[in-house]
Amino acid sequence: MADTTGMADLRAENVERIVTGFAMQEYVMKQLVMSQKSSSWQESYYKESKAELEGGTGSSVKGVPRLAGFPYGEVSWTKASSYLEKYGMEGVISWEDAVTNNIDVIARTLLRIARAVVKAVDSEIWDTLSEGQTPSTINSVTIPAGSEWDSATVANRDPIQDVLNAIREIEIDNYNVHNGNGYLVLNPTDYANLLGNANVRNAGQFYTDDVTKNGQCGRLLGLKVVKSNTVTNDYAMVVVAKECGTWKEAKPLSVVTIEDPGIKYTIRAWEVGTTQLTNPEAVCLIENTQA
Repeated sequence: MADTTGMADLRAENVERIVTGFAMQEYVMKQLVMSQKSSSWQESYYKESKAELEGGTGSSVKGVPRLAGFPYGEVSWTKASSYLEKYGMEGVISWEDAVTNNIDVIARTLLRIARAVVKAVDSEIWDTLSEGQTPSTINSVTIPAGSEWDSATVANRDPIQDVLNAIREIEIDNYNVHNGNGYLVLNPTDYANLLGNANVRNAGQFYTDDVTKNGQCGRLLGLKVVKSNTVTNDYAMVVVAKECGTWKEAKPLSVVTIEDPGIKYTIRAWEVGTTQLTNPEAVCLIENTQA
């Protein structure tokens, strides 16, 4: 029995609520950054200098003499700006397909349209945090040729040391990777290479969480391991989540079904925001020289 237009519309509204929750679970990169509301098209922010303050020549922080003045310290910041961007997609379904197809085309279209927006936002966050895989201000570790995680010489594979090297680079800059917000982000191929490595298996360095969500699939060296196809092949990244950057959000993900009775349904999803790399030193890109 075919649904009436009103019944189909009611079903679509129920699906919209389900889809929004589903889409939020699809975000992987957004959990790496702090989310803040925005009401301006241009967002400015300041990058703080990473160097610890010192008193300067002849004015040491240590050993201040009695009755002497205190050494002077001054923090410096560099101003940067970014502009909000709109992410969106829509699809159109005929009224006939919506009420007579064996497949629930409205539900499936809602899912795929919402997922497309999610993927675009995740890709933008990855590109910003990794600086387009061309590091200039973030830390980076390069895996030597012949020592890749899938190297033909098995003995040369050492992903644990590569991750430790990335942790080292971040902690040298005074960020705590093991404060509960340390993440290792990689794609499914490198995730398989990581878990297949004998050092990881035999040393018992890897364990899984009770719940897998938003791409999280375990822990390694105190880091939450996250896999996503958004991550470029032959790259991985260690990041201190929330400290490294911010997602400025003017409009959260919205999904709607617009009915033209008896003719069609338009499925539309959109989101407005921008990513800011506020603390580059809280990120370390692991690069495979064969990428």
